[in-house]
Amino acid sequence: QVQLVQSGGGLVQPGGSLRLSCVGSGDEFSTYNINWYRRPPGMQRVQIAHIGVDNSTTYSRPVKGRFTIFRDNAKNTAYLQMNDLKPEDTADYYCRADRGYYVYWGQGTQVTVSS
Repeated sequence: QVQLVQSGGGLVQPGGSLRLSCVGSGDEFSTYNINWYRRPPGMQRVQIAHIGVDNSTTYSRPVKGRFTIFRDNAKNTAYLQMNDLKPEDTADYYCRADRGYYVYWGQGTQVTVSS
């Protein structure tokens, strides 16, 4: 079992940057794929970034080139570096760890992009 604790959200101006963190505890963090999802106001939660156990990464089209997902297994932490933020990036952000049938979610963190 893995417990995920997120941090790093907040209010930022358009064009700014934020880094979200997702710290895992309990099981071997390095054996889990990590995904970041977001849920804009009034919309469904969607996946935006993925990093595999082999550090391979994929991104959704709206964030590709602006967001970077990476992990530090020695710290049991995954990150989402968000640059050139836009108002449409405003959402609740969630990290998710999965390994086979096992899926765990972070508690979510709010990101607001506004001037």
